[in-house]
Amino acid sequence: MSRLHPLAERHAVEKLGWLRAAVLGANDGTLSTGSLIVGVASSHATRGSILVAGLSALVAGALSMAAGEYVSVSSQADSEHADIAREKQELVTDWEGEVTELAGIYQKRGLDEDLSRKVAVALMKHDALGAHARDELGLSEATAARPIQAAFASATAFSSGALLPVLAAVLAPVAWVSWGVFLTSVVVLAVLGVVGAIAGGAAPLRPALRVTFWGIVAMIVTGGIGRLFGV
Repeated sequence: MSRLHPLAERHAVEKLGWLRAAVLGANDGTLSTGSLIVGVASSHATRGSILVAGLSALVAGALSMAAGEYVSVSSQADSEHADIAREKQELVTDWEGEVTELAGIYQKRGLDEDLSRKVAVALMKHDALGAHARDELGLSEATAARPIQAAFASATAFSSGALLPVLAAVLAPVAWVSWGVFLTSVVVLAVLGVVGAIAGGAAPLRPALRVTFWGIVAMIVTGGIGRLFGV
């Protein structure tokens, strides 16, 4: 007899909320900051100007990501709360209608009419709001909107990703800052693509190639702009 408790099983969907914010933030931090530094360095700016640009991009980007994620996920949370409030009201005013509605959902999933109604009644006696939130609205604890968590994850991830190109700019010789930041950013983007894919349960090759390709394109473009307008 197995001693594994069924609740111990974990699925990738449980990590999607924070994973999306973390991977997006880190990729954006590396790509935007690395591209900006490459562009500024290609214009033959001094190391001081390059570092000011890089650090400014890190701070501004982290705050922007946090604010944007908070507003976005807060809107999602508001919608979820409105739907829950509506369900509470409907359960009070039309219990039988809600039973029929839930039973209809189970019938569409393959249960016969009699069994689907028995299941709906049993679940609603146990937790009516939870049953409708899960099976009618598609809401669950794993996918619930968490604005503060998402904002913090985005800001932290952006800062972590942006820090590496900044460090490369600090450590590389002035004449090689562009190449040092370029290579560092490409490697970091590839690693992030692999890590994000593996954590999400997907094959890593395609995501890594995708994010690396667009990172290279972005840095080539900004490097060209820096050379075009450089002094």
